[in-house]
Amino acid sequence: MSASAAPILSVRNLSKAYPLRAWWGGKASVFRAVHDVSFDIAPGETLGLVGESGSGKSTIGRAVTMLNPPTAGTVAFEGTDLATLPPRAMRRMRGRIQTVFQDPYAALNPRMSVGAYVAEAFRLHRPGMGAGERRAAVEHLFERVGLDPAFLGRFPHQFSGGQRQRICIARAIALRPSFIVADEPIAALDVSIQAQVVNLLQDLQSELGLSYLFISHDLRMVRYLCHRVAVLWRGRIVELAESDKLYEDPRHPYTQRLLSAVPLPDPVAERARLAAADPHLPPDVQPGDLVEVAPGHWVAGRAIA
Repeated sequence: MSASAAPILSVRNLSKAYPLRAWWGGKASVFRAVHDVSFDIAPGETLGLVGESGSGKSTIGRAVTMLNPPTAGTVAFEGTDLATLPPRAMRRMRGRIQTVFQDPYAALNPRMSVGAYVAEAFRLHRPGMGAGERRAAVEHLFERVGLDPAFLGRFPHQFSGGQRQRICIARAIALRPSFIVADEPIAALDVSIQAQVVNLLQDLQSELGLSYLFISHDLRMVRYLCHRVAVLWRGRIVELAESDKLYEDPRHPYTQRLLSAVPLPDPVAERARLAAADPHLPPDVQPGDLVEVAPGHWVAGRAIA
């Protein structure tokens, strides 16, 4: 399942479980949100992670950044197992690993000017920078994400949703990271703004050599942006392939149904497809070990047995 280049991020057998409280004298149980997930991301690559709500996409995003560490498995960044790092070393590593969240307003501090919000990264990780140097760096970041540096003194409520997300992206790239988890970064934005933000992410990737884990419900945008796509179902990866290959030749029944949910511009073809679609997966389709059915195309084994 590895990309052709040496991976910048290597995830092996990642699982995340949450204990469930016992009620009325019942037996405590465990909810397994993610189970035995493995994938690699190469330098400069974008891996898309798709699946229905509740499939575990955001849980994986938080686990690989150690915001919510996994219950089991390993996450290696640039060859270093993140779970083995002491707190101080992990804080330094966070300059190399960043996250862009779905709701930019929730990510911003409403009591802090946006200039101070972006500059905070330098205060925490570059304590030797002077105030003038910090301001110049923040102004450059604003220009890079398409914002006027004259807005540095404004507060989050004075910006549109797209502008807020650009501010969050500026904060994410402030320390020149190598890897960014983009967790539904366009879901809360107007459709007219989504393409602009995605194009900005692409431009930054080309300029800075960034790698992305791009989590999204927007299957069309995933195909446009991502080099490879992993399909998540019930906390497991059931298919992983290059973007065009997966969209043109989906093998797992869940992938086929997921892609069939994308609206077609032809009403006649759309009605025919909906009439033929089976909303339920066959009862014998269960997650299994991934099997390589074509070069770089992996499918859960029991679905193709």
